Formats: sequence, C-alpha cells, structure tokens
Amino acid sequence: MSLEIRGITAGYRGHAVLHRVSAAALAHGSFTALIGPNASGKSTLLKAIAGLIQPSAGSVILDGSDLAEIGRRQRAQRVAYMPQAYGCNALLTVFESVLLALKQTGGWRVRGENLDRVAKTLARLDLAHLADRGIAELSGGQAQMVAVAQTLVRGPKVILLDEPTSALDLHHQLSILTSVRAEAVAAAPIVVAALHDLNLAAKFCDRLIVLGGGRIVADGAPEDVLARDIIGETYRVRADLERTRRGTLYVDARLPDPHVSL
Repeated sequence: MSLEIRGITAGYRGHAVLHRVSAAALAHGSFTALIGPNASGKSTLLKAIAGLIQPSAGSVILDGSDLAEIGRRQRAQRVAYMPQAYGCNALLTVFESVLLALKQTGGWRVRGENLDRVAKTLARLDLAHLADRGIAELSGGQAQMVAVAQTLVRGPKVILLDEPTSALDLHHQLSILTSVRAEAVAAAPIVVAALHDLNLAAKFCDRLIVLGGGRIVADGAPEDVLARDIIGETYRVRADLERTRRGTLYVDARLPDPHVSL
C-alpha cells in the first residue's frame, strides 16, 4: 500500500502554486525529501496532502482511499503535519504537550496506555529527561524535537514535516533526522519532509522529489536526482556530486561564473 499524488493543482486566493503535480507511489517505510528553491511549491504540496488547503484539481490517495472523501478526524488520525512555525501552549510541560497532541485525534479521556505511549515516544527521541520541563524553558532545538515527538506519538500512516531542521544547530539537525529515519524503519509510516539542505536530504532520504515553478523537475534516488545538470538548472548554481570517505553523497555547490553558461 502507498501514498499517491495525482495531478494536484493548488494555491492560494485563486493563484495556482502547484500545476498538475503527480508522483509515483510513495511506499510505507520510505523517507522522501521535497527539495527545490524558495517558492517552488514544497510547503503547498505538504499542505495539500495534509488537507489544509483544497486542491482545485487532482487527488491524494492513501492505501486506496481518496483522502478528500474521509472525515477530518479520520484524516488527522492517518496524516500528521508539522509546520515550519510550530506553536504550543507555553504553560504546558513537555509531557503534557505530547499527551495533548496524542489526544487531539481521539477521545479526551486519558488512559494508562496513553501515558505509556507518551513516555515511550519521549524516551525514543532522548527527551525523557525533559518530560517535566515547561515548554517555555526549552531551547529552540529542544522545542523542535518536542514538536517531532508531538507528530510521532500519534502513530500516523503519513508524516509530513515542513523544514524540520530550519534554524537548528548541526547536532539537532542530525538528531531530528536520525529519529525520523529510525521511525520510518521501525513503524513504517510514509515520511515526506521539505528540506533545504541537499546534503542532509541525500544522507537520510531514500528518494528526492525536486520542485521548480510548481512542477516536478526530477524524482528518484539521491544519486540520480542530484546530478549536476538538474541541480545547476534548478538552483542556478554550479554543482558537483561527490562521495565522502564513508560513501555518503555530497553536493559541492558554488555560484556560477557570470561569464560562463551553466
């Protein structure tokens, strides 16, 4: 079973940002990165999948069901979306905020299994030591990790992350993506994340979808998508694809010589 994106056209106030975007099925247990320049449509596509905006054309099919045809609560149970700017009640503790996220898609009665699930999620993300800390006391990186916990605790079939590593230091970037990668392997959700860092995308993701001008420019394995001509034309840079000593893909990008054609 899988997630299918079929001919999505979507935007805001009558202005189309995405133009008939279709992608081959995304499998359970996969981690896909949406990459591309600013304003290329990454966030809009995530919102369309999450049901936060209504496409003017096309559909999103999850495990054979059109997500537009199911109720909002059912969709929220299956699809979890973490926006770029993630707000949370600063009066809550970390444990309470994650518990609240869990209960938003079900009844409000708190059961023992709910508390156990929150505790296990925090432990899995190495956040157990912050359980009783107030949200307002956290650093930016810690708060972002808590936002990931709030997304994962629900056990959704689809996890959508919009720039989950933005404004974070290197340690927290690696920590978040390592945790999300492990979740994809262990629980087999479909994970889709909008990322700006091409090297992080290549390191953690199975598949890259490149957006440009609201259309898919390339879609495939990192070693295929990060080819020099694709990245050069999409980002207007000169780029070489290399491998580190560990075998990790690395994009070496630079601004083009203004006197030399890309």
